[in-house]
Amino acid sequence: MRQLLCLLFFATIFTGSKAQLVAKSTCGVFTVDILDGKLNGLKPDARWQEVKDALPCFTASQPDGDTTKCGGGIFFKDKDVYFFTDRDYIEIREKFQGKLSIPVMGASRTSLFSILGNPKVKDDTWEAFQMAYGCLVLHYNKLNKVNLIQFSSRGTETLSLCSQSPN
Repeated sequence: MRQLLCLLFFATIFTGSKAQLVAKSTCGVFTVDILDGKLNGLKPDARWQEVKDALPCFTASQPDGDTTKCGGGIFFKDKDVYFFTDRDYIEIREKFQGKLSIPVMGASRTSLFSILGNPKVKDDTWEAFQMAYGCLVLHYNKLNKVNLIQFSSRGTETLSLCSQSPN
């Protein structure tokens, strides 16, 4: 009996000594430059591997060319940021806690003209602005306040947005 207890004791210690602490990848604060169309220096047309290498703290990913849902993408659900690498756009959602170069999230629809000018395409719940890098699409809630930001390296004519939410 004594030998069995000693064996269990040493087996427990040996197993515990093999365990390692692994630090979670961190990316720091996400910074979005609305006028230049970049997130932490990455453009919307950044390739899948480039985004993964630059921002290793992603919570989910789908490889480019994936035919399910919206194609390739790198997703940061905890930060409410989504890179759609097959479609060349970045989506910033309502719970985003990073830094915006222009505070458009939550801004009133009528307050954006002085910053962004007239939208190129307009609808009841969204507006698309022509930018030097492509286009900026702002979505509005029932109070006409911005609750979703999408910016792309493509123009409004070739923009292909995803209608499904990533995992």
